[in-house]
Amino acid sequence: MKYRPLQQQQYQQTDLATNQPYNQLFIYYLQGRLSSERDIQHANYIGNWEEDDYSFIFFSQPSRAKVSRLIKKQPHLRFLDEYCIPFDQWHGQRLATTQIGGFTIQPPWGPNQSADRHQRILLDPGVVFGAGTHPTTRDCLEAIEIVCDQTNIESTLDLGTGSGLLAIAASKRTGCRCMAVDLNLLAAKTAANNVRLNYLENKILSVRGRAEDFIEYSADLVIANIHYEVMRHLIVSEGFLAKRWFILSGLLRSEAKCIGEQLDALPVQTVKTWQRDGIWHTFCGVIT
Repeated sequence: MKYRPLQQQQYQQTDLATNQPYNQLFIYYLQGRLSSERDIQHANYIGNWEEDDYSFIFFSQPSRAKVSRLIKKQPHLRFLDEYCIPFDQWHGQRLATTQIGGFTIQPPWGPNQSADRHQRILLDPGVVFGAGTHPTTRDCLEAIEIVCDQTNIESTLDLGTGSGLLAIAASKRTGCRCMAVDLNLLAAKTAANNVRLNYLENKILSVRGRAEDFIEYSADLVIANIHYEVMRHLIVSEGFLAKRWFILSGLLRSEAKCIGEQLDALPVQTVKTWQRDGIWHTFCGVIT
C-alpha cells in the first residue's frame, strides 16, 4: 500500500482572529488534469478539485489571466467556463457555530466560543464537502456517538473523509487514532489542515488514496460516507468484515435498498438506520 502523508504540506490557512477566509469563490473549469500545481500557486489560489478528466480551480479573487498563463504552460488543458459564487452559497448557508448532538462545530474565524460540555471541533471546510450542514454528515456524527456509547473504540478508518470532520469527531469523542482517506488531493489537504487546527496530528493521519486500497487497514470502526459504486464493493471485502463496527452513508433511496439487501446477507447486525427527507440514508451496525 502506497500513500503520501499530508500533514506537512502547505495549505491556505484562515485568519483565525477575523472573518471567514473568502467572500467570493472564483472557479475556473478546465478539461484535463494539472500536471503540476506549481504553475498556478498564488496568494489567492485556494485549490484544485479534480473530477474524472476535469479540473475546477478555485481562487479568492478574479484570476483569469493566471489561468491563461497556466494553460500556456500546460497546453493539454482546455478552458471550458468560469463561475463566481459566494462562499456561503457554495456551502448552502453561512457557516456558523453549530451544535450537533454532543459536538460543537465552530469555524476557526470569529470570536472564540466555549463548547461547554460538548466536544468542540474547529472546522475550516474550504471548498470541500463536510461542513456539518449536510444531512448525511449529521447522521454520521450521531452514529459515532451511538457506537462510542456502546463500546471502546481505539482505531477508526474514515473513507471519503472530505474535510476530515468525521475522523476528528471520532478522535475527539474517544481519543482513538484514525486514518482519514480521500481520493481527491484537495480534500485530503483540507482534512490535514483541520487536523492541525484541532491539534490532533498525533492521532489522525490524512492521506490521499482509493478507499478500496485502504479497507484492509486494521480498525475497530469504519466510516464510509462515500459513493454507492465504491461502497457496494467495500462491504463484501474481507477488510470490511474484519472491522467491529460500521457507519455507511451518502446513499440515495434506491442505493440504500441495495446496500441493505447486501448487509442482510452478511454477518452483521444493523443497530440503527436514518432516512432524511426521503432522500438520504445512513446505516450504523456491528459486524458479528
